[in-house]
Amino acid sequence: MDAKFFDFFEKILGKTNESASSMGTSQTIPLLTAPFNINLLNGMGGGDINIVQDSALLSVTGPLGSIADVVEYKSDQISLYSVREGDTLSDIAQVFGVSANTIRWANELKSGSVISPGQILVILPITGVQYTVKKGDTIQSISKKYAGDSDEILSFNGLSRSTSLEIGSTLIIPNGEASELAKPAFSQSSLSKAARSSGPSYVGYYIRPISGGVKTQGIHGYNGVDLANSCGTPVMAAAGGDVIISKSQGWNSGYGQYVVVSHANGTQTLYAHLSLIITASGFHVVQGQVIGYVGSTGLSTGCHVHFEVRGARNPF
Repeated sequence: MDAKFFDFFEKILGKTNESASSMGTSQTIPLLTAPFNINLLNGMGGGDINIVQDSALLSVTGPLGSIADVVEYKSDQISLYSVREGDTLSDIAQVFGVSANTIRWANELKSGSVISPGQILVILPITGVQYTVKKGDTIQSISKKYAGDSDEILSFNGLSRSTSLEIGSTLIIPNGEASELAKPAFSQSSLSKAARSSGPSYVGYYIRPISGGVKTQGIHGYNGVDLANSCGTPVMAAAGGDVIISKSQGWNSGYGQYVVVSHANGTQTLYAHLSLIITASGFHVVQGQVIGYVGSTGLSTGCHVHFEVRGARNPF
């Protein structure tokens, strides 16, 4: 009788352990994978992309591993993309209408870096212009021709002011503008103009992210303003929401240390050039909560916070 009793419990425990092991642990759980189908739009649930963990984008792939065209996405906002098997930076860049280097800069990836399935990439809605150096070119003449910034060009291409440009070499002009035919689908200029002239105005929704100080520059870059005060001044969340990006190191496309908060009204706010960040991705913050401190990191010439509103008018 006792033997049968223990045999019964061994069977139950065996099934329980077998079930638990099949679920996997944080070390063995399978990576996210995209659905494969002859029709690239199948398996999307009626949408253009699959949403992973509320913010990451998982693209649909076909039988040859080609990435599906994303018909619609919020081109005025920062996206998080979950890499799937067979993806390349150039594939992802093409879908989002930016250059591969734009993705490299935003994620601190060195040239030739390998991306892995399940890796989450930050995709900025900005890009630049690729240019082949010709005889007589200087950084100043190139930046003027493509409406770029000399310091940005030097920094992004690892050059110094004393470096001689080599004829035939390739440069990237961050946020540069080419001729109408050569412009990328979502250029920095076109997005900035759209953000300034259109979009809802949420009166009273956002508070000023710092107390005191002065506005040193009006709308520029990507629907952003510069609010200056001494380094170390607290920077507050302009509205409640979820922190989707908290980057405390690297060039980060000139933003330096920066934070992006996603809000319930479908917009995002960005806080750049911070000296210190005291929040992290996945945190929920309330309006007025301190998320960092004023600094001068990245492409900055003094203590200030560069504050952007994506998806609505910037009230400041």
